[in-house]
Formats: sequence, structure tokens, C-alpha cells
Amino acid sequence: MTLPMTLPMTLSRPAWLLLLVVVGGLSAGYVLLQVRRKRDTVRFTGLDLLDRVAPARPGWPRHVPTALLLAALAVMVVGLAGPTAQAQVSRNRATIVMVVDVSLSMMATDVEPSRLVAAQSAAKTFARELPSMNLGLVSFAGSAAVLVAPTTDRVAVERAIDELRLSESTATGEAIFAALTSIESFAAAVPGDEEGPPPAHVVLMIDGKQMVPGGPDAENRPRGAFSAARAAAAAGIPVSTIAFGTDYGSIELEGRPQPVPVDEAAMREIARISGGRSFSASSADELREVYGQVRDQVGYETRAVDVSRPWFACGTLAAMAALASALVLGRRTP
Repeated sequence: MTLPMTLPMTLSRPAWLLLLVVVGGLSAGYVLLQVRRKRDTVRFTGLDLLDRVAPARPGWPRHVPTALLLAALAVMVVGLAGPTAQAQVSRNRATIVMVVDVSLSMMATDVEPSRLVAAQSAAKTFARELPSMNLGLVSFAGSAAVLVAPTTDRVAVERAIDELRLSESTATGEAIFAALTSIESFAAAVPGDEEGPPPAHVVLMIDGKQMVPGGPDAENRPRGAFSAARAAAAAGIPVSTIAFGTDYGSIELEGRPQPVPVDEAAMREIARISGGRSFSASSADELREVYGQVRDQVGYETRAVDVSRPWFACGTLAAMAALASALVLGRRTP
């Protein structure tokens, strides 16, 4: 699948444009020939006799076939020069693993009807609208689980999203490691081609801070979030993060309100370390918009695609028009 191209157009074989000099020379030669023909007609033909023999001289329409033919040549020369334009091409070989937080903080209702329900809806939309590539699903709370290995079966992914259930704690690092393991297992089962192994990306949607492992500088411990981000960077797998929720979100535990603010700073650091991008969303609409941005950035890549076909098509049509007009206007080929 290819999305609309963006300008400007570039040329991969610009040396062919030198032929435009030849086209220009042919145009100049035609003009000179017409001037010389008119001069010779005036010089060697009696004007009175010419008026009696050919009172209706051919007008400008007689130049149409030649003009169309020269235009066809010019357009085809541009086609030979290899015009290319930037376009977004779907990464059909790519693998994306969507990682969804299912810790208890996802029951907060600062995002209606709840963070979890809004996340499920946005994740299913993301899965449906993603180009034809492999998509996996990992959920995590105190531990991580690979719910769906990378696959093109979107029904399986959506069904697993619907079955997400909340649990205690948040093991962000374990979730990233689980996604990396899933990607590595899939890549080992699907051999690469001349372009190398299929590209991969992790999309991490989380609403709170890491709790497992805990303690000082927990993110940098061996199974911490930042350590996992460094492992992702070493494997060449970016982790794009979506910090979901608000700073005033809270849940009720044992009859008492418990604040569950979003840890955007940690999410930005994970994305920075791994080479991904960080996003934030504080409403269901914003989350859907963010997933749309992630889809466009992760699901597609910008490539220079060949756009010479329209040029050759126009040149062919102009040449056909030149022949048709010559037969109609002058009853001869140009």
C-alpha cells in the first residue's frame, strides 16, 4: 500500500535531460523552416498568381501536429530521466508488538468510561487500521505475558484485547523484554531476505510508573525499564511510548483513594534511549489520535518511488494526438 506522494520531484537519471537540447533544436529548425518557406514563396511566386491558385492559405492549425509531436518528445525525455517522488510505503515485512498496561491504575475513570476501556477501544482501532504487517500483543502488570505472537490475523489480536483483565503492580521492564523476546522468536522463524531481517517496533502504552523491580534507581536495575530500553536499542528495535491518563487520576483501594498520576518523564526516557518516540494522551480521543500518529510513523516508511509512468503515458497520448491531428488537418503524417 502506498500513500499519496509528496513534492518535490527528483530525477534519478538527470543526464537524459540533455536530449531536451535536441528537442529544442528540432523546434528551432521547424521554425526556421517555416520562415524560409514563407520567404521562398514570396520570392519565387507571383503574388497575383498565388492568390488565384491558392486563395485560402493554410493557417496556424497546420503547426498543431508538429507542436504535439515535439511536446511528446519533451515529456518522454523527462520520463527517461527517471522522475521519483517521496511516498509513504507500508512496511509489509515489519513486525510491531503492542504492549498494554493492565495494572490496577487502569481502572481510573479520569478518562471516560475508564482508562482500560478507552485503551482497549483505541488499541483495536489501531490493529484494524494498521497496514498488512505482523502485529503482536503483550499485556503486563506485575509480570508480562505474550497474548498474541506476531501475526497478520487481526481478529486474534482484537479478541485478546477484549479479554484484557486488570492485575496488581507494574513491571515495565519485563513488558519490554517480553516484547523483544516475541520479536526475536518470530524473526528466527521467518527468514529474512536480501534486505535483511524484517524491521520491528514496540509500542508501549502505560499509565503509571514502574513498580517491579522497586527500590532506588529501579529503572536501571537489570530488569528495569531503562535497562530494557537499552536492550531494545542494542537490538535495533525502537520503543515508542504512549503515556496515557492525567495527573489527577485516582483509584479506590481498600476504601481509600489512591492517586495514579502518569509518569511521562520515564516514558520519554524509554523512548529516547531506545530510539523511539514518546507521546501522551489524556483522553480517549487523544489516545486514538496518538495511535493514528504511531500507525503512520511505524506502519509506513518514506521511499523514493518511480513516477515515470505518467510522463510516458502523457508522451504517448501526445504522440497519438499528433498523428491524429496530422491525418485530420493535413491528411498526412507530420
